[in-house]
Formats: sequence, C-alpha cells, structure tokens
Amino acid sequence: MTAVFRVGLVRLVSRGSTASAPTTLLQAQTNALPAAFMQKCNISGKTMRGGPRCPKVAPYPYKTKKYNVLSSIFDKTTKRFDENSKVICVEGPIASGKTKFAKELAAELDMQYFPAVDLDLIFINSYGFDMRKLDPELPPSCRSFDIKDFCANPKHVQAAQFQIRMYMLRYSQYVDALQHILSTGQGVVTERSPFSDFVFMEAMFRQGYVSRGARSVYNDVRQNTIGELLKPHLVIYLDVPVDVVQKQIKARNIEHEVKSKALTDSYLSDLEVLYKQQYLKEIAGHAELLIYDWSAGGETEVVVEDIERINFEQHETDPHNKKMLDWRFPLESEWCEARIKYCNEKPELMSYFNVPRYDVPELLRSADDGKVWRDVWFNAPGMKFRPGYNADVGDTGLLTKTKLGLNEPF
Repeated sequence: MTAVFRVGLVRLVSRGSTASAPTTLLQAQTNALPAAFMQKCNISGKTMRGGPRCPKVAPYPYKTKKYNVLSSIFDKTTKRFDENSKVICVEGPIASGKTKFAKELAAELDMQYFPAVDLDLIFINSYGFDMRKLDPELPPSCRSFDIKDFCANPKHVQAAQFQIRMYMLRYSQYVDALQHILSTGQGVVTERSPFSDFVFMEAMFRQGYVSRGARSVYNDVRQNTIGELLKPHLVIYLDVPVDVVQKQIKARNIEHEVKSKALTDSYLSDLEVLYKQQYLKEIAGHAELLIYDWSAGGETEVVVEDIERINFEQHETDPHNKKMLDWRFPLESEWCEARIKYCNEKPELMSYFNVPRYDVPELLRSADDGKVWRDVWFNAPGMKFRPGYNADVGDTGLLTKTKLGLNEPF
C-alpha cells in the first residue's frame, strides 16, 4: 500500500502500490466565474480518457505567427482549454530521476515536456557553432563558464554570473511554456522552474561560493522579474536524501559531477533544506503540491492517479484564497491580454533583467574587455547578422528576405 503522511500542509507519499486519494493543500474556495472562463476541475491521463487528448480547436501557430490585439479579436484563448490545460513543475535534487519521470508524466497526460535548461542555449548558436571555442581569444572576465566549470571550481569569480544566467534561461523557458499553453490549450510539464531557482543561489551563498553582494544582485533581479509570470498549477517534488543523491551521482557516472568540488554533502543538504523549508512552503500557497519519497524511484502511473484526484476547481469560490489566483481571469479579453503578453512581448519581459547594479565587481567587466568580447563574439560563424542572414554559414536568398523571427528586437 502507498502510505500517506501529513507534515504541516504538505502531502508526502511513500512508494508502494496503489495510492490513496490525495489530500490537497489549503482546501478553500473562491467566487464562481462564468463557466466559459473557468479552468476545468480534474487533470486526466490517457487511461482515464481512453486515448489521446482531443483538442477542441486547432493549435495557434505561435512560433511562426504573432498574436496581437488584432489577432485576439478573431482568435480567442479559452476555446482551446480543457481539463489538462495546466502547468506542472517537477522539482527535486540532482540525480533524483526528474528527467525520466517528467518525460513519462508528460506522455501520460498528453502534455508538452520542457527539459531542464543548460548554458548550451547561450553558448551554442543557431547554426550549431560552440561559442566556447572563442575562449582563447577573450579576456578572463568574458570567457564561458558553465556547469562543468562550476563543478570544478565553485568559488570561481564567474560562479554568480553562471547562476544568474541559469535563472534567466529558466525564466525564458517558462515564458515559452506559457506561450504554448495559452496558444494551444495543451498543458506543459517543466523540469524545474524560475520559481525554485533561488534555492541554488542561496545554497551557493551559504557555502561561500558567491559573495553577499552577488546574492543581493540576484535577489534584485528576481524581484524585478518573477512577478510577471503565472505560477504553476501543480508542483511535484521527488524527495531523495543526500546520501542516496551521492550514490546516484556515482551511478550515472557523469565525469564533472563525480569529480565535483561543488556537489558536497553540505551543499546538497543546503539545497534540500531550502527546497523544503522555503520554496515548497511558499509555492504551496499558490499551487497544488505533491511530495514523493523517490529514493528507490517510483511508478509514474501511481502519481497520475493521485493527480487525477485533485479537484482544481475547488479554489474558484473564495476571493481570499490565493491558490490558483494567477489563473482566474473573469473575462475572455483578460485571457487574450495575458496571451499577448507572453507571445508578443517576450523581449520586454527579458529586458527586466537589466537591473542597474555597479557595486559588485565579479558581475562587471571593464569597457576594454567588453570591446574585445564584442569584436570576437560578433565575428564568429553565424553571428555577424540575424539568423537567416549569414552568408558565411550558407544562408541564401538574402536580398528577398523581409521578415524578422518572432521575439527578435528591431
């Protein structure tokens, strides 16, 4: 049997066979909205539906076609929603099995899977050229620094910049996830999210990997950006103790993790404490929360059964309940405004990362270094012009092209 434990307001499930009905957090209700605009009450898997999800309306091609005020007159948002139009975030420590579980969960719920981000998204350009090859030509302050570098030297001067970039990438991906759900009606499953990213910066600070000033800049950036996002409907935390995490790191045998100077027991313990005592408590006030003992793995089908028992509609009738508050738009026009924001205004959202702080040396580079970086970076293969306009990497038809890619600034 699956044992269910209540710890405060958090539901813990220890793995076994069949799960008992989940006890949701803070069961309260809010003012009823017009039926056309309410989120459906229960997520359903393929087994319950008897087959794949059948969308009511064809997905909007948001990757190739902008969605603006004029578009909103003819293409409404809620007509594509069903019970699975939800955002689910999978969280947990390093090497806990998040990737495998999140993929299986997305497949079972017929949702779009968004994988964990890494700095390849920055360092590998749209033509496949690895910008890290430019490091020998760059001054130290401008060279690449990714997860491998962090594991090898967590107290490096660029460690803080590394984590700020990770937050930026998670934020950007989450905006993409909101674009997807609002334009297609298909739910999304993300591996980590910008809402939980702060636990890594805080653990790095506690371990002395970054300075107090760098943490302060990160917190200013986070405060300036995080409020623009709709919080997830459901967070699933896979709980694995530190000793098991270390065993699984050795078992999967990724060289930079196994030899890491960063992934110490102390650092991993700080991550666990920060997740449980800060992030999960905070997000439980806004989203449904399921926590599983995943020390020996688990069965995705059992988790799906638990998810199917959650009544998301119960939070719609109490005006004082903050749970799911981000997703309570009483008018169709408000749904369309949110969709315009995430589909058409991503450059503006990303501009909120430009917080003017000049008092933390490790986050600054000199004008001379910046000039060298710019000259080298924008003369690399495929970097002289916008994607599609670089003859040096084989782009053709340059004289007849007139369109910019979506979300690209003019």
